[in-house]
Order: sequence, then structure tokens, then C-alpha cells
Amino acid sequence: MSTTKKYLKSKPVCKVTFKFPKEAANGAKKVAIVGDFNDWNEKKDKMKALKNGSFTKTLDLEVGKEYQYRFLIDGEVWENDWNAEKYVPTGVSLEENSVVEV
Repeated sequence: MSTTKKYLKSKPVCKVTFKFPKEAANGAKKVAIVGDFNDWNEKKDKMKALKNGSFTKTLDLEVGKEYQYRFLIDGEVWENDWNAEKYVPTGVSLEENSVVEV
């Protein structure tokens, strides 16, 4: 898993592309990225399935913030970004959320 960032000069927005690799997907039919940026709405940001079995999604995120997120695989299994910039406790369970800073 990885993220790439493209900062816009015209406004305080960063286009962040999240990638969920085939190895992590393990044959998944759908993956959603869920986090602060979409109020943890599991249906809002579904990732696009690629022919190679990976998934991707680009989001416009406001600069100067950090966002917590996780991946939801087939609506059942939660997974962190293996290459997140950092991890923070969820506050709900013993698990952690991935964090991206923009």
C-alpha cells in the first residue's frame, strides 16, 4: 500500500492517491477507503479495481491537516495501510488507524 501526493498551486488542496495492492486485497471484490475525510462512511469512497488485482482511489484533501483512515475489504475486513506515515489508536478498540499528512 502506498500513497502519492500532488499539491495544487491554484488552491490549498492535495490530490492524494491511495493504492491497495493485489497482495493485500487477496482476491477481494471491492475495497473502500474510509476515514476522517468522508466521516467514516463505508459507502462513499469505493476504490477502483485495476486489472492487476490492485485497487486505487484519488481524493482531494485540504492541505495542513492529517487524516486517519483504514481500508474496508468486501465490507467485512478492516486493514491498515502497511506504509502509512504513522498510526494512532482508534479510541474504540485496541486497533490503530493509518494516518496521512498533507
